[in-house]
Amino acid sequence: MEGNNGRAKGVEFWLGLSFLICVLAVMGSFFTPIPGKVVRNVREIIKGQQPKVGPDEEQITRRVEERMRAEMEAADEAHQKELAALKAVQAEISKKAEPVGKKQPSLPLGKIEDVRQLRSGIPFQTEVIFENGGIASEERENKASYTAKYELRLSLPKAATRVEELEKSNAELTKILPSLPAMLEKAEVSPWYETIYKNKVDRIRCDANALNELLTKHNVYDCETILHLKTASGRRVFFMQAEMDVVSDGSDGDRLPTMPEAIVNSAHYQPYTSYGWKKVGVTPNPMIPGFERRIAAGTEEMNAAGTTGERKKWLKDRLAMLARGVSDLQSRSFLIAEFDPFIVMPVSVLTAKNDPFAPKVGDYAVVIFGGKVYPCIVGDGGPIFKVGEASLRMAKELNPKSSSYSRPVSDLAVSYVVFPGSREEKSESPDYAKWRQKCSELLGEMGGLGAGYELHQWVNLLPAPVIDPSAVIPPK
Repeated sequence: MEGNNGRAKGVEFWLGLSFLICVLAVMGSFFTPIPGKVVRNVREIIKGQQPKVGPDEEQITRRVEERMRAEMEAADEAHQKELAALKAVQAEISKKAEPVGKKQPSLPLGKIEDVRQLRSGIPFQTEVIFENGGIASEERENKASYTAKYELRLSLPKAATRVEELEKSNAELTKILPSLPAMLEKAEVSPWYETIYKNKVDRIRCDANALNELLTKHNVYDCETILHLKTASGRRVFFMQAEMDVVSDGSDGDRLPTMPEAIVNSAHYQPYTSYGWKKVGVTPNPMIPGFERRIAAGTEEMNAAGTTGERKKWLKDRLAMLARGVSDLQSRSFLIAEFDPFIVMPVSVLTAKNDPFAPKVGDYAVVIFGGKVYPCIVGDGGPIFKVGEASLRMAKELNPKSSSYSRPVSDLAVSYVVFPGSREEKSESPDYAKWRQKCSELLGEMGGLGAGYELHQWVNLLPAPVIDPSAVIPPK
């Protein structure tokens, strides 16, 4: 009897462990995409209810597609590592399993439950119920013999509209912007607030049905409000209260001729931003060699005898994207997130037609946080289901501990004030003094800053260019 009980307990142990592994595998599917879905998911992410767009908007959308592709492929690499680790655990279990042919006791019936917190912040509970059934050929045809039910609940937030609601997140807001209370009296909740949350819902519904990665709770509730304001003179103002995530993209051979090899060789670093301008110098963009190496490697794999048709199709798409990238890097310069202060807006907002309140790439803006006001521009486009992003330079100014992997502000404590229609006719290399002056003038139309507050003055942190003495023409 003791031997039978021991074997029964052993089976229960391995059954429980196997179930836990299954749970982990299913959980992995919630937060990791699979290789075959990368391109399709990118297209689903950036599409939406957008009208036909012109060249400028097409370029913005393309930048976002490339950025999302890089992020998803990076996630896929992590997924492959997790899968390998899971297989290693399964192999270890197989080694310890009882020999094949040895009589096993009947499987225990009843329930096995597991409750844990997913990395997405969603409390996740599983319950597996075992019960006796008929013979296998009958149960195979029985639709009720093997079923699963998945229920996800999400409360949609309302937009903050009152002073006291906004000051819960940013206590000094009305001291910094004394005219804000009067402007709020006539403010309207932006349709973009509802649209962005609808985009979140659509994405979550799609991912939940496909058992894909879910938006984290942090990224679901990333926006406190979006308001349309007007100054006394009629100037439109796009006001958003949100968190801040970090963007670390961009490159410019004219201002930063060399970059670390780890970045140059990275398949995930994006060397361009939506805001760009015609290249004026002759120094090549430092990211080009990395692109050319990837093109050479991809071409070699494309021509290899063992490359499958599906892989060739993927490589063809990748090589075309890399070729377009090289062409852009040869002719244009871009913001550099590590050195330039800028914010990011959803691409659907940036490409919107017939909406005078919708910000555009290049529009002037200010960021308010911690009692300080930072001038900047709208420099890049992001996913249509997220808000609250800024360059690494801006992030480090708000929180010195922030990095590409650590957001500066997790609370909804950052105010973004954008002035639609304020961008310059021609995009040019960043001029921080000019940005500060323009933002000061625009804030003046709002009534100016409160007593004791002033605009931050950005300092150029780019390394001084190294001049080759042999290239300098001596004076006569």
